[in-house]
Amino acid sequence: MAYSKDLLQSLKEKSQQLRKNVVLSMGVGNAGHLGGSFSSADLVSALYFHKMKHDPKNPKMPDRDRFLLSKGHVAILQYSALAEAGYFPKEELNNTKALGSMLQGHPDVLKTPGIEAGTGSLGQGLSIGLGIALGVALDGLKSRVYVLCGDGELAEGQIWEAAMAAAAFKTDNLVALVDKNGMQAQGAITDRFNIGNIAKKWEAFGWHVIEIDGHNMEEILTALDEAETVKDKPKVIIATTIKGKGVSVGENHPVGFHNAPLSEQDYKQALAELTL
Repeated sequence: MAYSKDLLQSLKEKSQQLRKNVVLSMGVGNAGHLGGSFSSADLVSALYFHKMKHDPKNPKMPDRDRFLLSKGHVAILQYSALAEAGYFPKEELNNTKALGSMLQGHPDVLKTPGIEAGTGSLGQGLSIGLGIALGVALDGLKSRVYVLCGDGELAEGQIWEAAMAAAAFKTDNLVALVDKNGMQAQGAITDRFNIGNIAKKWEAFGWHVIEIDGHNMEEILTALDEAETVKDKPKVIIATTIKGKGVSVGENHPVGFHNAPLSEQDYKQALAELTL
């Protein structure tokens, strides 16, 4: 399917705005997961501002599509998208991780409109997403459930229990997205816990596998559209990305920008580079 230049440009600009919001919400001297937020920003932009059916004025709309951030430590990215979409005023981003704020370090379904589940203990999001997908199907709804995982998170056994169950139940309204940035907290995944060819693993578990460049908006949209056409099996989009994508101080810097504060110089430089 061909996509208009205006649509692609609009979504690219939205991705940059999400990244900028992340930097602004972190501020100077406050720890935050910049690297993993930036690698996922294009995927999240495509979902919230093009693909998903949702209504900020009615967050609990029964037939909405659901998004679950299994790698919940990058909640600041989802908060950025929710604010841009109109779930709450953008000024709230300034209170991210503040005591008593509606925007905590990990997503909190009780505090933040638009959050579908509390996540952050890695490996659990796909199981929750599977349960929701089966539930909405039993209710006769056409909703789709999207679950964003990190590639480091795939070392969790619960991911593969959910993967087996999703295939067994032919859960075709479930789409997993893997942010394959190749990095985790302390270095490259291949040096820490190398799980090998993840595409072949998902395929062996009975999923329809789509591999893309996670920063190519046209490929992202094409993959999301393809996922809608596949019946009787769950789908996984494996997106190759760059951790810290978009700012020179953060790209492929696993330790420094996994969960670390920005210096005043890095903060100013990041904002300067995130042009729209």
